[in-house]
Amino acid sequence: MKRIAITCCLLLGITLFTNAQTRVLVEAESFENIGGWVIDQQSFDVLYSSYLMAHGMGKPVEDARTSVDFSKGGTYHLWVRTKDWAPFPTGPGAFKLHINEQALDMVFGQSGDADWDWYYAGEVNMKQGANELVAEDLSGFNGRFDALYFSTEEDDAPVNDNEALLKVRKELLGLSDGPENAGEFDLVVVGGGMAGTCAAISGARMGLKVALIQNRPVLGGNNSSEIRVHLMGRVDQNHYPKLGRIVRELDNGDPGNGNPDAARYGDERKLQIVRAEPNISLHLNTHVYDVEMEGNTIKAVIGRDIATNQEYRFEGEYFSDCTGDGTLGFLAGAEFRMGRESRSETGESLAPENPDDFTLGTSNLWASLEREHPSDFPETPWAIQFSDEYHIDDHKADWQWETGFGNFNTIYEAEQIRDHNLRAIFGNWSYLKNEKAEKYSHHELAWVAFIGGKRESRRLMGDHVLTQMDIQDGVMYPDGSVTATWTIDLHFPDAKNSQYFEGEEFFAATKHIKVQPYTIPYRCLYSRNIDNLYMAGRNISTTHVAFGSTRVMRTCGMMGEAVGYAAFVAKKNNASPREVYNLHLNEFMDIIESPLNIYNLPTLPRN
Repeated sequence: MKRIAITCCLLLGITLFTNAQTRVLVEAESFENIGGWVIDQQSFDVLYSSYLMAHGMGKPVEDARTSVDFSKGGTYHLWVRTKDWAPFPTGPGAFKLHINEQALDMVFGQSGDADWDWYYAGEVNMKQGANELVAEDLSGFNGRFDALYFSTEEDDAPVNDNEALLKVRKELLGLSDGPENAGEFDLVVVGGGMAGTCAAISGARMGLKVALIQNRPVLGGNNSSEIRVHLMGRVDQNHYPKLGRIVRELDNGDPGNGNPDAARYGDERKLQIVRAEPNISLHLNTHVYDVEMEGNTIKAVIGRDIATNQEYRFEGEYFSDCTGDGTLGFLAGAEFRMGRESRSETGESLAPENPDDFTLGTSNLWASLEREHPSDFPETPWAIQFSDEYHIDDHKADWQWETGFGNFNTIYEAEQIRDHNLRAIFGNWSYLKNEKAEKYSHHELAWVAFIGGKRESRRLMGDHVLTQMDIQDGVMYPDGSVTATWTIDLHFPDAKNSQYFEGEEFFAATKHIKVQPYTIPYRCLYSRNIDNLYMAGRNISTTHVAFGSTRVMRTCGMMGEAVGYAAFVAKKNNASPREVYNLHLNEFMDIIESPLNIYNLPTLPRN
């Protein structure tokens, strides 16, 4: 692995050799052996960095270790960027650092401050050459740190502002010269959930050169082993029966939500299918956070490896935002909506009277298993508190475990949402283990998701905005393509949960409004103001109400298939996504009615 601690000398006086200041930055996520810690990138769009977290479900995890070379030995001042994620008045995320087998006196993660900051750890002696750093988790309850900063100057505390700190990171990590070129592509797909994976496969099988960029080590998004949501929506009621073929290939059956058996979600199956496609260049663990534009056209995207911090540039002719959050569209300046429109604006009976920021929430699922021997679980005074009057008496979670509902921003407060979910999970489990031991004494937490499963965030606006009336009236537009079957399924806080935790709800309810199969117009799958941007998944062009039906993953996967076919038509005819609708719609519709055999791929013109 490429070492990411870079020693930098800054000229402070006239003579470099006599007035040199030495600084070393070590990113936590780049530890060579992360042990039992996990890499969390969910807040990259806020922190501009990933971090390490000790997600042990109440049991200390194995140490994280790395070796860092110092070109100059001697006394350094050390700062650690961390936080107390659940202060009460101090939280449970305690950890220690060891340098060359010597433990530092300071215990981190218990400051009582829930904000990220640099904490001064004092003077440390570093050897010239290799030095071993060890992060020791003390609790198993999600202690975390972002980076370590060494300086020979005591007054050289690093900046804490995230955007300013990004510049420092790039300088000290040697990233300021620009990203590495990852290639030129016909179609760049950002986001490797069901929508993005299907878009990449669909486009590749039509002969497009495709880059598939995913910011986690697995594909599938909410259907991966990291989040464990089952696939919903039907693929067998299409007006175009072959649309959905790729979804079926990726479908690993229905293990339900939060199954403790990770293998049931088919991570390896998805990876094997993608890696078997010669036209797909797969880039896992890569978070896209910047774009290059020419007017209203995306020229390239910039992604950063969430572990090594190496940056890559992907140049493309067409791009598809399959991130769910609409990240690429947002970076490019695409028009978007977030929250609920008013009834007067949309004419929808299910819309609220006034617009607001309400969004469906994010879930962190969990499961326990019954063991042969009893086990205990500590008291959790820092977590949400439960009682005989209100607790959730269950051995596992289902979809109802959900935080958001406009109380938290699903993009910029993703870390707080996840942590709120964890405080609910661990608090409830502590209550069950300690107060209902007759039922749960032999149960043990088997799995808790640390990656949040999002439902709603940005929706990118296209030339058509799907509405409740489109769905319920079954309007068949000439570009109607993906057939959707899911109910209008809009979650809201469970009434009893609101009674006990008003403003901090973590448990949902819903009312399913049945619909007949209907089609989603192709015009919902490309941006109205970014000339070469497609979208597929939860972020397509709908109202909030219509989104309640389109958002499930088999339907999103079919959107991805349609985008891949549309990008082929666009490439073949040197056309924009809009021109596919205006000038080449018949060709696109012919393809989705009868997709070409994958062993008889078309030949595309090459520049």
